[in-house]
Amino acid sequence: MTTKTPPSKTPPQQSPSRRTSPQGLLALAQLSNSVGDGAYYTTSALYFTQVIGLAPARVGLGLTLGWAVGSLAGVPLGRLADRRGARGTAVLLALATGLAVASFTLVRGFVPFVLVACGYAAAQSGLAAARQALLAALVPAGERTGLLARLQATLNAGLAVGAGLGGLALHSGTRAAYLGVFVVDAVSFLGCALLLAGLPRVTPGGVGPRGSGLGVLRDRPYSLVALLNTVLLLRMPLLSLVLPLWITERTGAPAWLVSALFVLNTAAVTVFQVRAARGVTGLASATRAVRRAGWVMCAACAVFALSAGASPWVAAGVLVLGSVLQVAAEMGQSAGSWQLSFDLAPADRVGEYQGLFGTGVTVARTLGPLVLTWLLVEWGTPGWLLLGAAMVAASYAMGPAARRAAARRTEPAAGLIPVG
Repeated sequence: MTTKTPPSKTPPQQSPSRRTSPQGLLALAQLSNSVGDGAYYTTSALYFTQVIGLAPARVGLGLTLGWAVGSLAGVPLGRLADRRGARGTAVLLALATGLAVASFTLVRGFVPFVLVACGYAAAQSGLAAARQALLAALVPAGERTGLLARLQATLNAGLAVGAGLGGLALHSGTRAAYLGVFVVDAVSFLGCALLLAGLPRVTPGGVGPRGSGLGVLRDRPYSLVALLNTVLLLRMPLLSLVLPLWITERTGAPAWLVSALFVLNTAAVTVFQVRAARGVTGLASATRAVRRAGWVMCAACAVFALSAGASPWVAAGVLVLGSVLQVAAEMGQSAGSWQLSFDLAPADRVGEYQGLFGTGVTVARTLGPLVLTWLLVEWGTPGWLLLGAAMVAASYAMGPAARRAAARRTEPAAGLIPVG
């Protein structure tokens, strides 16, 4: 009797996306679009004013309207990710963002500019919510904050590379160079879409009858947590707008310090964000991180206020110290808020809830420059102290608000599905 030897099986060849973990693909997608965004942020204002020919005030108004629309679009687009699938929604929104960026190259007037800005901001806000829902579905709960820290470090590294590319376009100063930046940004979102498409498919969760409409807006405890986080995010315009104005108008520090402080912030987040998030593993540690960040941000505000009227090099040293404190507060607050935003959301409605939580970024971008310019540049030291006090108050209120939101998740009458 002849024994048949089973034919040897050749292992199937895996595509690169199969050989790369979901965490790795998410990081590569983040890197792809952040390089494009870095180039875009560096050059877009000058492109809109010098190439398209729009007045600076109209550019500011158009972008404000765009981000206002974006803040409203995050929740419904996040809900779409919950209902139709986070991966497919994220891919489509990445493509939509790239299309919007490319459309800027065709804009010749104010009204088309506003329309494209609204489309760009809405797609960006929805993409952020869909990606968070995708991350929640693919990554175990205990690993999410650590991964988000790595993604934030990747984001900063990509922005730095993109800013370098944008700097080359600025040095050239030609229309072709500016258009090249927009092409790079559009292609970066195409690459992001392709990488996201390589992730495992996520089965849409069933949203119960109480999830109809914009149910997250009826979840008052979670909405309060999101509102407090928005107050803490008012730090965002400091580096890009308020500190440059403060340095040039209120201190004798050299103007080039603005660039140095930006590099300091970007490098610190790239190197230390993962370490800063390492101890944040649950609700209690997240609220402690936010509370510590509130005090550190308050100290940063007090230090920034001391730079007014000092000699140039003393002011420069004080501003560097304030920036170190600011970036430390930024990293701690980011880690705590990431943990809270996921832990307090129902498992089947992460996209919708992340859409609401993410509006804090768009509100800070929209209202922050106006509020902080008036509060800090106009008021000076009292304004800095008032901002610091607001940060401490919001950070301390976060603990009770988060505990109430967590308790609501376990109440059957709340209409929320408990997260195991």
